[in-house]
Amino acid sequence: MDAPVRLLRGSRATPIGEAVLVFDEPGRLRALEFADHADRLARFLRLGYGAAARTDAATAPPGIADALDAYFAGDLAAIDDIPCAPVGTSFQRAVWDALRDIPTGQSSTYAQLAARIGRPTAQRAVGAANGANPIAVVIPCHRLVGADGSLIRYGGGLHRKAWLLRHEGARPD
Repeated sequence: MDAPVRLLRGSRATPIGEAVLVFDEPGRLRALEFADHADRLARFLRLGYGAAARTDAATAPPGIADALDAYFAGDLAAIDDIPCAPVGTSFQRAVWDALRDIPTGQSSTYAQLAARIGRPTAQRAVGAANGANPIAVVIPCHRLVGADGSLIRYGGGLHRKAWLLRHEGARPD
């Protein structure tokens, strides 16, 4: 059995609310959730790290903090190289990797993403994996839209999804 991972927790002010960051000692992002959705963060941590999962308060590594600040200030590519280590099934990780491949300023549908990962009939499973994404914004689950282009399902709230897509130029203001 692997040794337990020491998780650290910091926060960052963003234009769409305070982001809570969970990272490991090497500086890999493990979770990012908005403070007003602490229940989602607690669920991610419990599912990924067990019922005894806890985080110690710490300052976010500059590589993560600076990249997030730059992204929200308009340098949209700044988050592309943030090292992430989400815990999930191999299918979930495939979906999350594919989400990071959706270019900034574009959106994709659940069906398109399912096809991209070689599972064209797995639209619902892609939706479930997208909803289980523990690293908001950096793993850009907000870039998935309904088949008709509508904004559906975003754990941080549809107002944030709309803001992120406008910020990235995927939606008109």
